Amino acid sequence: MTNHSSHSNGMQSLRTEHLYKVLVIGDLGVGKTSIIRRYVHQTYSTNYRATIGVDFALKVLNWDSETVRLQLWDIAGQERFGNMTRVYYREAMGAFIVFDVTRPTTFEAVIKWKEDLDSKLMLTNGQSIATVLLANKCDQGKELINNSIKMNQFCKDHGFLGWFETTISTSVKRQTSWSSTSWPQRMTF
Repeated sequence: MTNHSSHSNGMQSLRTEHLYKVLVIGDLGVGKTSIIRRYVHQTYSTNYRATIGVDFALKVLNWDSETVRLQLWDIAGQERFGNMTRVYYREAMGAFIVFDVTRPTTFEAVIKWKEDLDSKLMLTNGQSIATVLLANKCDQGKELINNSIKMNQFCKDHGFLGWFETTISTSVKRQTSWSSTSWPQRMTF
């Protein structure tokens, strides 16, 4: 965290800056890269190549006297099976685990992703990092998430802060749920 002072008309204002590393993980093809690109660059494309290893993006949010820099780590879907996740996860303060609502196996895999995350990364106080579940491609099917009570209970049972429906498709008039500025405030970093 960095404090910056600026002087304007004899008045001093204090600007606080925060940098947070946030992981975006989940199975191959669930839309992690698409979500990040939509959120950071407001772009959408159907032509993405699978991420190899890890990719990075930076989103800067300005709230009143605070600047929050989110360093988003897009981790390849197959990485859970390798030894590199411990290196990629290091020093992260939050995570999104993404699944594709049209592919039930990706929902089943979120528990394994959460277990992998919790086994390799803890906060200094010994607690798990703040983790949110993202149900992606909700414009293509909702059978998997049509019961919000069950989804809320699933999150509670498995240590997620909560869940959001997301879509990045231009055919839907909304962006990802996490494009609002309220979601980082819900995560206790």
